[in-house]
Amino acid sequence: MLFETLCDYYDRLEKITGKIEMIKILADLFKRSEADEIDKIAYLTVGELWPDYLGHPELGIAERMALRAISKTTGLTIERLEKMLKSLGDLGKVAEKAIMMKKIQALLIQPLTVKEIYEKFVKIAHASGPGSQDLKLRILTGLLVSAKPIEARYIIRIALGQLRLGVGEMTILDALAEAFLRTKENREIIERAYNKAPDIGYIAKVVALEGEEGLRKIKIEPGRPIRPMLAERLQDPSEILKKMGGVCAAEWKFDGERSQIHKKGDKIFIFSRRLENITYQYPDVVEYAKKYIKANEAIVEGEIVAIDPETGEMRPFQELMHRKRKYDIHKVMEEYPVRVFLFDIMYVDGEELLDHPYPERRKRLEEIIVKNDWLVLAQSKIVNSVEELEKFFLEAIAAGCEGLVIKSINDDSIYQAGARGWLWIKYKRDYKSEMADTVDLVVVGAFAGKGRRAGTYGALLLAAYNPDKDVFETVCKVGSGFTDADLAQLPNLLKPYIVDKKPVRVISDLEPDYWIEPKLVMEVIGAELTLSPVHTAARDLVKQRLGKDAGIAIRFPRFLRWRTDKSPEDATTPKELLEMYLSQLKSIEK
Repeated sequence: MLFETLCDYYDRLEKITGKIEMIKILADLFKRSEADEIDKIAYLTVGELWPDYLGHPELGIAERMALRAISKTTGLTIERLEKMLKSLGDLGKVAEKAIMMKKIQALLIQPLTVKEIYEKFVKIAHASGPGSQDLKLRILTGLLVSAKPIEARYIIRIALGQLRLGVGEMTILDALAEAFLRTKENREIIERAYNKAPDIGYIAKVVALEGEEGLRKIKIEPGRPIRPMLAERLQDPSEILKKMGGVCAAEWKFDGERSQIHKKGDKIFIFSRRLENITYQYPDVVEYAKKYIKANEAIVEGEIVAIDPETGEMRPFQELMHRKRKYDIHKVMEEYPVRVFLFDIMYVDGEELLDHPYPERRKRLEEIIVKNDWLVLAQSKIVNSVEELEKFFLEAIAAGCEGLVIKSINDDSIYQAGARGWLWIKYKRDYKSEMADTVDLVVVGAFAGKGRRAGTYGALLLAAYNPDKDVFETVCKVGSGFTDADLAQLPNLLKPYIVDKKPVRVISDLEPDYWIEPKLVMEVIGAELTLSPVHTAARDLVKQRLGKDAGIAIRFPRFLRWRTDKSPEDATTPKELLEMYLSQLKSIEK
C-alpha cells in the first residue's frame, strides 16, 4: 500500500465524529491491506511500532529536530517555521504547508510505501549511541524529501507521537471483526484472542490470513503477557455477599504494583498492569521467581509491595517509583526491598488455567510455590457472614493494605482476562474522606489558568472509561490537590496530547479551553458523588435505574497522584461510579 493511501484514510478519520463511521473506514482500510503490511498499519494507527510488552519505542525526536528536518527539506528557516507553528498549532500541518510551498519538487522519486515508512521509523527507534541523533535527522529528512504534503503531515505526527486519530485497540478489533468476520459472536472471539495475545498487529495478521479458525488456535505463551482480569467495586459487605451467593474468598488488597510474572525455563519476565515489561526494575523478584516457582513454565499474578528494610512493614505504592530508575538499580533494590504477594495463576507447564474455577487455580498456585519469605501467597480466607468479612477487612487495613478483593468460588469463577465483572469485587475505604473510595480518571481537557496559575492550567477535565462503548464520559473538573511543582509540570506533561478538536471517544457537554487525547490517568478523591446535568458519566444508567436525566459527578474533587501504572482503559467505569453513588445513598439513609 502506498503511504499516501494510508494518509487519505487518516485524513478521513480526522474529519469524522462518530465511532460507527470510524469503524467502517478502518474496516475498509484493512480489507485493502496486504497480509504482510496489515500488522504495520494496525500498529501505526494506534501510535505504536510494536506492542508495549516488547518495550515502548523511544523515537527520540523532539520538536526542534522535526523543525530542522522540515527546514532542510524545504529551505524555509527555523524562524519562519516557528511562526507558522504559532499560527497553525500543529507541526504536522506546518510540514504539510511547507512542502506545498516548495518551489522545486524532486523528480523521479519513488512513492513512499507503508512498509518503507514503518521500517524507517523502526530504524529510528533502534538508533542509539554516538551519532544516533544525526542518523535520526537524516532518516526523517529523507522521508520528508520523498513526501507529498499530506504524507509530510503524518510523518511528522508519527515522529512526535502525536497522530491524534483517537483510535484505540478496541476500535481496531471492531474494525477487524467487520472486515474479516461476520457475527457479534465472532467479535467476542477476536477479543478473547486479543486478551490472550495483546498484540494488535499480530491479531490483525492472524484474522486476515486465517480468520476465525486462526483466532481460536491462539494460545497463551510465557513471555507474552495476558490482559489482566478487573474487579467491580461495592462498599456494603452484605451486598457483596449477596452478589457472591452467600460465600466467597476474601483476599487482602495491597498498595503495590500489580504484576504478571512469567517463567520460561531460566528466563523470567515481569509485566505491569499496563502490560509493559518492567523486569529490569525488579532483579530481586527475578531471582525469587527462579528459586521459588517449582515449574518449568508458569504465569502467575501478584502484587509487588515495597517493604521497610528495618521493620518488614509494608510501604505505600509511591515508594516503588524509585524502582523506575534504569541506573543503580541494585543500590535502589537494597534501599527499597520488595515482597511479592501472589494471588492467581493462569498457566503452568503447557496447561491454560483461565477457564478453571478460582478455587482450582488457587490450589495450583499453592502447589508450585516453595515456602519462603519473599514470594508468598496473598492472605485469603473463605467467609460466609458480614461479621467475618468485616473482621478480615479490619485485619487487612491494620496490616497496611487498602482493603480486600472479594472473589467468587462458584463453578463459573473463571479468570476473565481483559474483562471487569462481579466475579471479583474491590472492597476499599478511605477513612480520611467522605467519599468511600478513590477513583482513577482520565484527563480529556484542560482549562487555562488565571491569576497565580497564569501560564499553566487552572483545572483539568476528567472522565471515566465506558468499556461497553469504548468511550470516555466526563465526571468532574479538578483543580485542587496539586503542588506548585505539579502545576509547573502540567504544560510539558499535557503538551504531547493536546488536540484541536474533541477526541472521537470523548463524550462531553463541557467545552474546555484545550482538548486532551485520553492518555493520562490520575487518582482522585472527593467529598461525595452527586447527580449532574453537566457531566455525561453513567447518564444512560442513571436514566434506567433512577429515571433522571443526569450523569454522575464528583463534588470537591482533588488530585492525589498520577497513575502511570494504569492505561486509560483501566480507569474507573461509569457502572462503578453509579454503584458507589447508590451505596452512598444507602449509607445516608441508614
